[in-house]
Amino acid sequence: MNSISKLILSVTLALLLCINIADAAEKLNGAGATFPYPLYSAWAYDYNRITGVQINYQSIGSGGGQRQVTERTVDFGASDDPLTPDQVRKDGLLQFPAVIGGVVPVLNLGNVRSGQLKLDSGTLCGLFLGEIKFWDDDRLKKINPELKLPHTEVTVIYRSDGSGTTAIFTNYLNDTCPAWKEKVGAGKAVKYPSGIGGKGNEGVANYVKRAAGSIGYVEFAYAKQNKLVFSQLKNAAGSFVSPGFESFEAAAESGDFDPKKDFYLLLTNAPGKGSWPIAGATFILLPKEKTASNKGVVKFFDWAYKNGDKRAKDLVYVPLPQALEEKVRAYWKENGIY
Repeated sequence: MNSISKLILSVTLALLLCINIADAAEKLNGAGATFPYPLYSAWAYDYNRITGVQINYQSIGSGGGQRQVTERTVDFGASDDPLTPDQVRKDGLLQFPAVIGGVVPVLNLGNVRSGQLKLDSGTLCGLFLGEIKFWDDDRLKKINPELKLPHTEVTVIYRSDGSGTTAIFTNYLNDTCPAWKEKVGAGKAVKYPSGIGGKGNEGVANYVKRAAGSIGYVEFAYAKQNKLVFSQLKNAAGSFVSPGFESFEAAAESGDFDPKKDFYLLLTNAPGKGSWPIAGATFILLPKEKTASNKGVVKFFDWAYKNGDKRAKDLVYVPLPQALEEKVRAYWKENGIY
């Protein structure tokens, strides 16, 4: 091979290397929670239009997101079920909150409209334990005297996959219903006494839409997008509240997220007259050693903190309070990725 051929080969290899590096920098892969998927998709679309960077996010459930980031098969994982500080250290990860939302009971019950049915922790627990078998049960009629509830059999719809939405929902029931704590417990995947399993928030929403007499639980954006009927719920202060931006924000304001604990915090059954009782933050997980890709992921979420509030509010998610955003940025700096 003459010197010109060698030069051409060297330049070609260098260009291919540059192209590969550029491609890697322009594309980030994430996977996990279905809870924030509508918002992450919207943010990724806006960010791509402005920067050209492509964010590919697979909505596979919090359990899948935790597994994939732990196995280092994605650039970032997403989970509504935060890892404890010990788990974060054990798996060599970083963890920070991205946005706050609410999990809501949704139902398909004839002429009952959103906000008309009232539930408390006891009746919600009874429904999902299978103890309340018909919608005209006396326990439901007692707190809904103005509603004409039908003698329709209750069909429970639950998440069949490892789910942060389930973790938030069951954590609430675990805290407020002794029978639930004794018989089922809390976690990303629990054994429901009866019902039908749906994959992802999408699967539960689709089942509830189709099955008369059904009740399930989804992140509020899915309830809105699918025009599902949602209930009111009695909170820790004894007030019946409807899900929505204001009640999620009231719950979020009660949270004390500590960067020394990798922001680990559950927001269920929050105090305050206006707080929605099944609220939660959704979290991003990063492989601690992958500094280059972590910087790209952080750049995206920093952009979302600064520019994504309108999108979040339109989809009824609560942006992080500014003081919490600053705590997250300090955490990024401390770990050399900001």
